[in-house]
Amino acid sequence: MLERFTKEAREAVVRTQAEARELHHGEITTAHLLLGLFGPHSGSAGRALAAHGLSPDVLRPLVARQSGGLDPDALAAIGIDLDAVREATEATFGPGALDARPGGRRSGHIRFSAEAKKVLELALRQAIRHKQRFICDGHILLGLLMLPGSPAVAALRAAHVDLEALRADVEREVADLAA
Repeated sequence: MLERFTKEAREAVVRTQAEARELHHGEITTAHLLLGLFGPHSGSAGRALAAHGLSPDVLRPLVARQSGGLDPDALAAIGIDLDAVREATEATFGPGALDARPGGRRSGHIRFSAEAKKVLELALRQAIRHKQRFICDGHILLGLLMLPGSPAVAALRAAHVDLEALRADVEREVADLAA
């Protein structure tokens, strides 16, 4: 299926792993896929998200909270410096000691959650629905929006995004690609 992904979509999927690693999460979720849609070569999804006032800087703290990770801003509000805690913990217990990793510490590749895999399947279905032979980042965003209980949609709601307006904008962007 990845051979059908456009360059922008492939780059977005690759960025998801970096986003998960940056947030010290043990698996790639829909929220990481959402963050991965932003990048130097963002396509229809990046344009639609930006038009709704979204950026990685806006979404990353919301994703951290939705994903159950440690929120540096919340900890700082009560006088705890997460970077200092992480440094001290890693000095004692080794790199990644605070990382949320189900089943113990892992290094290298971070696996996709079942829900994140479902988004990629839904992206393919969106491409088929639009009669397009490729899967773009807009199809991925449409797939994300089809899972209303996902961490990605929860982050969008927390950012006060009008989900129906976003969906309509992405639909237009994706339809324009075929024209």
